[in-house]
Amino acid sequence: MVTRLSNFFLRTLREDPAQAEVASHKLLIRAGYIRPQAAGIFAWLPLGLRVKARIEKVVREEMAAAGAQEVHFPALMPREAYEATGRWEEYGDLLFRLNDRKGGDYLLAPTHEEAFTLLVKDLYSSYKDLPVTLYQIQDKYRDEARPRAGLLRGREFTMKDAYSFDYTDAGLDLSYQAQRDAYERIFQRLGLEYVIVQADAGAMGGSKSEEFLHPTAVGEDTFVRSEGGYAANVEAFTTVAPEPIPFDGLAAPVIFDSPDTPTIDTLVAHSNAVLDTDAGEYTAADTLKNVVLALTHLDGTRELVIVGIPGDRDVDDKRAEVAFAPAAVEPATPEDFERHPLLVKGYIGPWSPEGAVLGEESATGIRYVVDPRVVPGTSWITGANIDQKHVHSLVAGRDFDVDGYVEVASVREGDPAPDGSGPVTLARGMEIGHVFQLGRKYAEALGLKVLDENGKLVTVTMGSYGIGVTRILAIIAELNNDDKGLIWPASVAPFDVHVVATGRDEAAFALAASLSDELDAAGFDVLYDDRPKVSPGVKFGDAELVGVPQIVIVGRGAADGEVELWDRRTGEREVVPATEVVERLRAR
Repeated sequence: MVTRLSNFFLRTLREDPAQAEVASHKLLIRAGYIRPQAAGIFAWLPLGLRVKARIEKVVREEMAAAGAQEVHFPALMPREAYEATGRWEEYGDLLFRLNDRKGGDYLLAPTHEEAFTLLVKDLYSSYKDLPVTLYQIQDKYRDEARPRAGLLRGREFTMKDAYSFDYTDAGLDLSYQAQRDAYERIFQRLGLEYVIVQADAGAMGGSKSEEFLHPTAVGEDTFVRSEGGYAANVEAFTTVAPEPIPFDGLAAPVIFDSPDTPTIDTLVAHSNAVLDTDAGEYTAADTLKNVVLALTHLDGTRELVIVGIPGDRDVDDKRAEVAFAPAAVEPATPEDFERHPLLVKGYIGPWSPEGAVLGEESATGIRYVVDPRVVPGTSWITGANIDQKHVHSLVAGRDFDVDGYVEVASVREGDPAPDGSGPVTLARGMEIGHVFQLGRKYAEALGLKVLDENGKLVTVTMGSYGIGVTRILAIIAELNNDDKGLIWPASVAPFDVHVVATGRDEAAFALAASLSDELDAAGFDVLYDDRPKVSPGVKFGDAELVGVPQIVIVGRGAADGEVELWDRRTGEREVVPATEVVERLRAR
């Protein structure tokens, strides 16, 4: 059926909405695809739903080809299952929680591992029932602290989430690979560049975890890659630690006056001015920066932890979030320092064993963890835990002990890849898919077991596979636009052809109507701009903004049976006989 613009629910905007930040956000609102309802929450209008449905069609076809079967769960879920797996607490403020009239606890699901696990537990009991992979396309809810960039980071979004169930690890490997291959086909069909990177599983849990990232400057994720093929997001990057150094012959530590040097820059300048520099000038890399972080655990308790990292690095917030999960992480506050007077701000140092070197007053009882580069035998300039004093030649493992190692320092261009494949470069990307080998975490928590070939109960092993449908839509819009509007790829465009009747000549409207019917009969999805009292300039502006890739203009040449074919992507226009339009468009 031809869609006539005269009665289609669409109003376009000429100006960018004030709250919109990125191109996709601006254009999807201006072109009438979505309308904001609240921060990070959008209504979907007819044009937007058509594009969304086309993306979902690609996903469904490839899920079917991979052997997955579709189900559908409610977004509103009871507390009990999420409490059994620990995620009622782990998700913290990200969860939308609510109560029914009887006081029962519910949530708007951010993800559905628990529901899928319980469904299979209810219906399957034998290894003969497995493997099985189920999926749904459903709205998800996360109370993002800073929703931004329209559909790229919202509080309500549509995902495809699939879950595989096997009773052996070898079976999980096969199911995982089938979904991973399906993801590659999906993104290739949608014309999206992607990089597969090692990732952290986060609150999802499990072992193997890979993200599909689309490289883009507006991406919220930083990832690294080497020419040798290594790729990981910064949260999953592991530092190549140097070999320990023998203590023999290393200089003894010396505490020295360092007035007004609370920062690394001031410390380096002062050290070069007052210390022996025969071996070369000191740099920030020779200093040990000690950062005090506050962890808020799931039970609400607050713990301070001190992290020692090379002075030429900073604490990366995302890496710290992963390293200390599920606790929430933030910098220590002035109140934290007031409660711990032995923390001398700007002059904090490691804790010496039994008070050696730095004195017994350094033993605050606060956990002290360091970067993997701080191996035994490395020598540092760092705080002496005394106001206006630092210490040089302080050797790890000889002069101070640590409570562990932690990956929180920033990753830089040129850092060595952990697999030995060379130095890494940094890039920005947007997550479009994520595949996990969950293993038995959820099955154990919820009691999902089946009888194996020997009649023995075994715990099922699971995989989880997610694709952000609405995020993909926004990324496609981000990639396919110009200063006039959107330019959709043919595979996801809301219509195949946009027919525009111009002028006041009835012959033009008659030809446009008949041509629209002919295109419809030939299998094209047609949007026909039949508005009688709208100027050609407005119609062309709307056509450019909406972004249907092929436009047919019916105007002054209608009386001679001629129309104009307009390729929205290339801008090329060509006058052709109306009788050739169908074949010309089929050939494109």
